[in-house]
Order: sequence, then C-alpha cells, then structure tokens
Amino acid sequence: MSDPDRARILAASRVSRETAERLDLYVAQLRRWQPIKNLVGPATLTEVWSRHIDDALQLLDLAPGARTWLDLGSGAGIPGLILAIAGRERGIRVDLVESNARKCAFLTETARLTEAPARVRNARIEAVIDEYVGTEVVCARALAPMAQLLAWTEPLLKTGTTGLFPKGRDVQAELTQAGAQWTVVNDLVPSRTDSDARIVRVTALAAPSHR
Repeated sequence: MSDPDRARILAASRVSRETAERLDLYVAQLRRWQPIKNLVGPATLTEVWSRHIDDALQLLDLAPGARTWLDLGSGAGIPGLILAIAGRERGIRVDLVESNARKCAFLTETARLTEAPARVRNARIEAVIDEYVGTEVVCARALAPMAQLLAWTEPLLKTGTTGLFPKGRDVQAELTQAGAQWTVVNDLVPSRTDSDARIVRVTALAAPSHR
C-alpha cells in the first residue's frame, strides 16, 4: 500500500536516507499492528504520511533547538515516536507516556526496531509529570481539551518548558475556556496538513491572580 505523499514529505523534511527507512519501518509496524490494536482511525491508513507523519514532523520546526521532548498520551506514537525517529540524528530524545499497556507494547517494539531514542512509560500523566520538570518541549495530540492539558502540564509550562499542542477548528473555544482557569502566553501556528487546524505553542503559564 503506497502513499503518494511520501516522496514529497520526505523531500520537504530533508531527512537522511536512513531516517526515511526508519519512518518506512514505523509505517509498516503501524499497519501490521492496526488490526489488533486499533491504533489510529482505519480510514487514515491510506494517508499515513500526510495525516500522521507530516503532521508530527511539523512540530520539529517549532522548537528547532530542543533536544528533550515529552509526549503525553502517545497512543500510536503520534507525534512522539515519529519525532524520536526523525530527530535521532539531531540528538533528540523523547519520553512517551501512555497509560494503555497494549499501546505501550506497540511503542516499545517499534522504538526498538527503528532504533528510536525513545523511552516508553506505561503510566498515568499525573503520576509522572513532576519527573519531567526541565524538559524542553511537551506535546500531546488528540488527547484532551486545552484546559485539561494545561492542568496536567502546569509544573512544566510554569518553569520554562514549551508546550506544542495540535488542535482543530475549535481551538479558540478551547483557549477561551482555558483562559478562565489560567493565564496563558501562547501563539497559534497554522498547521501545514490541515487548513482548519492550528498548533498552540505555549511559552508561559500561570494561575490567575484571583485564584
């Protein structure tokens, strides 16, 4: 099963041949495990490169100097495992936090096969988040509304970690709701894979003064 976007995305991302091969291996693993683990929406398997790979790779450009990354609710490794594979030659390391043991099995095996610099943590976010104070970037895709993401990542975002959270067309409503609970310094970056989507880049977070 080929994806017509593969060559275009690899060329635009300027990855090495070795990294391209590792991304191919990730895609093969995703398709192999999908029938038994239901890792992604089945309809997206014919567009893995545009719907998942490129969607993850765009985050690298938003924190080009960062080396330590944390991906919450990693699921199928989107974006975290993809970032680890693509960032391997840049010295990037990614921790993947996932509470579902079955998905952790996929992440662990695929990280091993692709030689990705990724550590899989089978844990709930609130149980381990304090361990990651000092991490340069935290990200999460399709995990929870912004208010909940900020609640989970407060220990990081209030101490200098950058948050990168891909969001859909309801992003403004989510930010408005989150603003009732937090003072958020952020900008919205247009997604290169979906004209209706934005990436919320959070650079500072504080509780409102009246709390």
